[in-house]
Amino acid sequence: MDTQETLDTFIGYYREHGHHRLTGSSLRPPPGDPVLFTTSGMHPLTPYLEGRPHPGGTRLVNVQRCLRTTDLDEVGDDTHLTVFEMLGSWSLGDYDGPTSLRWGHDLLRYGFGVDPGRMHVTVFGGDDQVGPDTGSLATWTDLGVPVELTRDDNWWSNGPTGPCGPDSEIFVWTGDGPPEGTPTGDPRWVEVWNHVMMRYRRHPDGSLEPLVQRNVDTGMGLERMVTVLQGHRSVYGSDGFEPWMTRIPRLWDLDGESLRIVCDHLRSGIVVLGDGIRPSNTGQGYVLRRLVRRVLTRLWRGDGSRTLSDLPDTLIGHTLDHFGQEVGIGPVRGVLLDEERRFRELLRRGRPVVDRQRRRGPLREEDFRYLHDTHGLPRELVTGLLSELE
Repeated sequence: MDTQETLDTFIGYYREHGHHRLTGSSLRPPPGDPVLFTTSGMHPLTPYLEGRPHPGGTRLVNVQRCLRTTDLDEVGDDTHLTVFEMLGSWSLGDYDGPTSLRWGHDLLRYGFGVDPGRMHVTVFGGDDQVGPDTGSLATWTDLGVPVELTRDDNWWSNGPTGPCGPDSEIFVWTGDGPPEGTPTGDPRWVEVWNHVMMRYRRHPDGSLEPLVQRNVDTGMGLERMVTVLQGHRSVYGSDGFEPWMTRIPRLWDLDGESLRIVCDHLRSGIVVLGDGIRPSNTGQGYVLRRLVRRVLTRLWRGDGSRTLSDLPDTLIGHTLDHFGQEVGIGPVRGVLLDEERRFRELLRRGRPVVDRQRRRGPLREEDFRYLHDTHGLPRELVTGLLSELE
């Protein structure tokens, strides 16, 4: 089952169960949201989870592109991406958690063909404020799926305050041989789907108040699910990354980790550009600038003559088409090359400045602040120049 089939199967299942499909939103969060980028499918739905009627009804489904800067340093492993797509379903005060779990089990088993013997779940076991999620526990027990009870791992929140509640995470065994261990103890159990029973609002003092309606919010990472269904060890082996992982090694000779980071960051940068964001020194634009510079830093480790001008149009076009973005290939390429020119110039000016600072002794925090505030050299760049100069 390829990426498009996986997406269509998910959306089709929920539409058959009375869900209205939403149009996927931009990486730009809704007005008033404090985060830089949309990080989950529920972000645009926060007002409706808190009780406002949704024009699409009480059952919703969509696919939402997301960006998480918190995972940036983990990119390069088998499962984390900077930009990814989240398949989501919602009950806005409609059906309950056990119903959502039963549908989820049904879709995984009969829609996606996952062997039920390769499933394991985790369920909220209770804490000093809320008791165990007995409804989820009873449902999974009835379905014959093994359960592991946890505490913090199965409590979902969108920050220190706001909507929250217990969740149940579904894992699929990806190891060789029969399943063993539990999800919290063996990384071969890969989480593919989270069902959140969003029942509370947390206040600044830490207290919980029941929401006016009991919601269910589910999220399934599309790329991760496809990886599991296709039997790959890494998301970079799935069909969505096939064009990147085929063309980039022919273009540049990179080690395994660098290849993954370059492919992820270029793909992510193209998507950010496709949503109308441009490089800058603050906010969303700085995240984009950082992505491009991390790519160039990796490329230039082995050969300073490498350039983004060699990036094939087909990879830019493939990414824009996949995410349904209508910006042209030319403008995207133009921004990337302009950022490369700016970065080369910054490195040219920065090397002697950092070298002089280094000769005075090990850099302290005030030295990093001085280099940033006076010369525009971010800490990450200074650290890279120090390694190069040594």
